[in-house]
Amino acid sequence: MIVIKNEREIRAMREACAVASEVLDAVCGFVTPGVTTRDIDQFAADRIAIYGAKSAFLGYRGYPCHMCISVNEQVVHGLSGTRRIQFGDILSLDVGVVLNGFIGDNARTVPAGACDIEAQKLIDVTEKALYEGISKAVAGNRVRDISSAIQTLVEANGMSVVREFVGHGVGRSMHEEPQIPNYVDGTSSPKLRAGMTLAIEPMVNLGRAGVEILKDGWTVVTRDRKPSAHFEHTVLVNDGSPEILTCRCVKPSALKVSS
Repeated sequence: MIVIKNEREIRAMREACAVASEVLDAVCGFVTPGVTTRDIDQFAADRIAIYGAKSAFLGYRGYPCHMCISVNEQVVHGLSGTRRIQFGDILSLDVGVVLNGFIGDNARTVPAGACDIEAQKLIDVTEKALYEGISKAVAGNRVRDISSAIQTLVEANGMSVVREFVGHGVGRSMHEEPQIPNYVDGTSSPKLRAGMTLAIEPMVNLGRAGVEILKDGWTVVTRDRKPSAHFEHTVLVNDGSPEILTCRCVKPSALKVSS
């Protein structure tokens, strides 16, 4: 069932998303060569706690970390640990928070220090694909309009979209209907309605689309071990232009901040 949010629920979503955005922005600024992925995860946990929020990921289906940190060929759901970040690595950072019963979810891929030209192009194309998809998140369109916009941009640049993992509705639950593939899969496609809140999240591989899950049961990697990038925003569907709830320009307001 697709959940349409009322005005009160949308206000709550805005606050949760503002916290998620602030935390992700801070985490991206914290990434530097030499830190471990566990350092990054703990930094995120501390930032989330400042706003009286909780990680939406910790414990979800048994996930053991506060955020997802996926490095280089890791696509999504990477685990934190003793791995030390090297200059030139690219990190896909996925932050989800729960605040007052609602979830904000966003992700971004950043280089540690700098990265090579191919990796930077991958990052740029994936981010642009996200905004191409968001531009189609308008009442009256269908999910496939989002999917098509993302796929078209990615494949025009000689890259591949991941098939096994997709965007989704989000609100009181982490994964609500509808699912939002980053490619046109030929199945029936729900119509978008004002009040839907969607996590749109292209996952793009520099090489082929195939992925596999490592023995840890979580970390998704590219089958050809070429790098991957991931960008995500939580978006409110309107009759007019969509509203990006996790926009970096929006800061948490009127929230209780812990010292």
